[in-house]
Amino acid sequence: MAGGCIIDAEVISLNQSKDTYSIGEAAKMIGSTVKTIRYYDEIELLRPSFHTEGGHRLYTPQDVWRLELITTLRYLNFGISDIRKLMSGELGVSQALDLQIEALETQIGTMNSMLSILQQAKQHEAEDTLHSGQSLTYVSSLVDSLTANAQKRKQFVSTKMEESHLLDGIPHEWRISFLHFFDKYMMKETKLSAQQTLAWKEVQEIINDPAYIADLARLELPFFTMANHPQIEADAWVKKMETLRIRATEAMEKRWPLDSPAVQSMVWDFVMMYASIEHAGDPEAFFRKQARYMLDSVTERILRFNKLCKTVNPEWSQIVDGINLLQEGMRLRLKQMEED
Repeated sequence: MAGGCIIDAEVISLNQSKDTYSIGEAAKMIGSTVKTIRYYDEIELLRPSFHTEGGHRLYTPQDVWRLELITTLRYLNFGISDIRKLMSGELGVSQALDLQIEALETQIGTMNSMLSILQQAKQHEAEDTLHSGQSLTYVSSLVDSLTANAQKRKQFVSTKMEESHLLDGIPHEWRISFLHFFDKYMMKETKLSAQQTLAWKEVQEIINDPAYIADLARLELPFFTMANHPQIEADAWVKKMETLRIRATEAMEKRWPLDSPAVQSMVWDFVMMYASIEHAGDPEAFFRKQARYMLDSVTERILRFNKLCKTVNPEWSQIVDGINLLQEGMRLRLKQMEED
């Protein structure tokens, strides 16, 4: 009985002739609580199809089925955001299952890592009879040896950038601009959790992979080209990018559609950040070429890197989700351009 998700047969038999159910009846049928179902209504995950004249919620059999589905997905540890996307069709079932399997595998890896630390500490306590009672100190030293503070992370990235020669030939101020968001979000002086440490370890493995550096070089070629022939100062460019990030966050919070003037204006501004004076004569031609390049340059390694960074610091989601919004907006605009 997955989390009480199976509708009780006796309850069904008592209500099978009914067209609608009260919130209490619906809660009993799916093995949940009135408070939980009310919460789903409040966040607009699932709203009842009807209300009584007195304002009480009434749920149809279809509503109850959807509530049961939500309960099942919650039992399987799906987040509210993913459930919303699944039920709206924005996220495919296969993709959602892959994401959840990956998330659970990450949790298993995290638990194994923590288990290893505790087992080592217990063994240390049993063997070191002269210093009995100091296992907590030993645990702390083990964790410190595994986690990477901000300074260690900065040093690692700095060393890899030099070794890769990715930023060779780029003016110093533009090198700082290139790493602006990464430094701002990924290099915060916060102690990483076990799960974040595991993610950071994989981030390091990806950065160490020459194939990833090649992917990154291709993806960021427009930036490198612009940095060598800038139309504005590096600081001004960063401020514009920060403004775009804020606009993208607002668009996502307010759920503006991709074809809305606000989102499309943002998409246009983002792509044109890479334009030079020579493109002023035919900006639409530049948009087509640049947008297609940006979309075609995203690889699985790039996507994996961004996902891991979201685990290391959830604030990175603002960057990744904003980029995803811009990319979807680009696809829509390109499609509209082709149809015109």
